[in-house]
Amino acid sequence: MFYDYAKIYVKGGDGGNGMVSFRREKYVPEGGPSGGDGGNGGSVIFTADEGLRTLVDFRYKRHFKAEKGENGKSKNMHGANGKDLFVRVPVGTVIRQEKNRDIIADLLVHGQEYVVAKGGRGGRGNARFVSPVNRAPEIAENGDPGEEGWFELELKLLADVGLIGFPNVGKSTIISQVSAAKPKIADYHFTTIDPNLGVVRLEEGKSFVLVDIPGLIEGASEGVGLGHRFLRHVERTRLLMHVLDAAGSEGRDPLEDFEQVNKELTLYNPVLKARPQVIVANKMDLPEAGENLKRLQEILGDSYEIYPVSAVAGKGLQELMFRAAQLLDELPAAPPPAEEKVMRVTKVEKEEPFRVDLINDVWEVTGPQIERLLRKSNLDNEAAVKRLLLIFRKMGVERMLREKGAKDGDVVRIYELEFDFMD
Repeated sequence: MFYDYAKIYVKGGDGGNGMVSFRREKYVPEGGPSGGDGGNGGSVIFTADEGLRTLVDFRYKRHFKAEKGENGKSKNMHGANGKDLFVRVPVGTVIRQEKNRDIIADLLVHGQEYVVAKGGRGGRGNARFVSPVNRAPEIAENGDPGEEGWFELELKLLADVGLIGFPNVGKSTIISQVSAAKPKIADYHFTTIDPNLGVVRLEEGKSFVLVDIPGLIEGASEGVGLGHRFLRHVERTRLLMHVLDAAGSEGRDPLEDFEQVNKELTLYNPVLKARPQVIVANKMDLPEAGENLKRLQEILGDSYEIYPVSAVAGKGLQELMFRAAQLLDELPAAPPPAEEKVMRVTKVEKEEPFRVDLINDVWEVTGPQIERLLRKSNLDNEAAVKRLLLIFRKMGVERMLREKGAKDGDVVRIYELEFDFMD
């Protein structure tokens, strides 16, 4: 089974906690604080590997966590940093945030790397809090948590030429004739349910990659059938070969098929409308094909190159492949970006450090800065709690409580901290 989509959970390693420690050595009176800093957590890094072809590995493992940083040690010893976790993905993988589906990375080159989740920074040990006022601090910081979240991985195959068309028009037969690919071939619709890659070798040192994209149907752009799964692989190709059943062997009109498939391409992504395309009039060995070929040439001949072939007999394929190689030489080497360029306006708003609300006779203080400070503080340490409350006062928490109407004796809750309000 060809897997080209996965949803995974990723978490960077948490930073190690700082340590509270004091030098206690013989002949070293009042040795002072010696608690070391915690180590930084490891990051989760995705790296593109051309040796991988599908996302099947992510079917069996969906959670990836980097190593935590080690806690600080005595004698000012820094905790060891957590090891980075490298996750290999196929070249052509797009990484999206699951919550808003924004693309955060597009790995197109072998060895390309992207940090998906950064590790948390280690907390400072008590040796870092020495000041002229406090020569023996008994506080240390906790490490920051690593970044985390759910991400979607989407593989879009990197190929030079894509074979497109309705089901059962002969795409798989063509790729089996011109390359070493061995797709399943049978006389029924959707014989091919996964893309097939093949390398077409022409003359010495000249070759290109051909992908057989499973048959498209009406409504594919809206996800009918497996439309989105098929269409995503068209985006990376530099040249399209539109295969038509010139004989109309299933009672369909090749001209209508051509218009329908191109309509689905445009609806899926308007950029694909401009992708270079040649028409392959297949099944020319059948008697009905001659008349339809004339119609194709009369109506589409001025806009498209049309190549009559018989995939079963192998006729016309060599000329078609050499022409494809010539066209590829004239096109840009890199696959053109198929994603539409959308102007995005980012509104930067000043983040409120905290807010105060009266809920069920309890004053609740919340906010991102408040939460970060709580996370960094060891609430089991009395000195750390005193320092935290002093920081809150300097931030203006006490003043805002007074302005909102808080009185001595009222209950104040700051996340897990709860106390009586008074000067």
